[in-house]
Amino acid sequence: MQNVQIGNAAIPAIDFGTYGMRADDIYRVIPAALRAGFRHIDTAQIYRNESEIGECVVASGVPRSEIFLTTKVWVSNYSERFFEASVDESLRKLKTDYIDLLLLHWPGSDVPLAEQIAGLIAVARAGKVRHIGVSNFNRALMTESIRLSAVPLVTNQFEYHPYLNQSLLIEDTLQAGLAVTGYCGMAVGRVFSDPTLKEIAAHHDRTIAQIVLRWLVQQRGVVALSRTTRIDRLAQNLAVFDFELDSADMTAIYALATADSRIVNPPGLAPVWDSTGV
Repeated sequence: MQNVQIGNAAIPAIDFGTYGMRADDIYRVIPAALRAGFRHIDTAQIYRNESEIGECVVASGVPRSEIFLTTKVWVSNYSERFFEASVDESLRKLKTDYIDLLLLHWPGSDVPLAEQIAGLIAVARAGKVRHIGVSNFNRALMTESIRLSAVPLVTNQFEYHPYLNQSLLIEDTLQAGLAVTGYCGMAVGRVFSDPTLKEIAAHHDRTIAQIVLRWLVQQRGVVALSRTTRIDRLAQNLAVFDFELDSADMTAIYALATADSRIVNPPGLAPVWDSTGV
């Protein structure tokens, strides 16, 4: 596993995502993912699977110091009244005394951004959280978050796949010294029928998932969320550090971006998105 280094944060470059995974899948897949070599697990308060993930981590036998846990505060917990208590609940559920990376999940909230950032700072300074960041923030909100925070932010997590040109947001995120954490990399399965990706995969004798994950992690400062419920895919999805895509491959994948390819855009939670330049 390679890491993306941001300040003193070493973030494993392949992150196992657990959105939408129920208890039975968590108990079946997470132990296998840890055995396969995954060391970064991504969850959120709203996913309602922190407890199951915590049980799997404890039972795995892998030292806690070797596992990077990311979770996210839900918007209803952003106020000073609820923020720290919600993080304490996440700690109890995850059965750990610290969270490696804590994110604000969505920007859609009536709670002032300064109060949200103050909540992140408070739990970081209390030692409950090692690193902080944001998720689904546009460039303006990310820039304001950085300005407000006395503790460095380490990532902005947002949707990123071959069909969604996020170059403006990515450039600003990296220039600000943050990592990009890209989710929905397989575009909800769209990539698997793509002729261009099929051709590149055949050329490298790799799966399409491996090609997309390699495309993501080969970009400077990008952490890729990988999600599967198939045990036989786990080791494959980690085996992306022993080959490289050439410039023609990378360019061909970038060229797949089209207009109106955003998948995740919940009203009331999502910001006014930056232009995707297509």
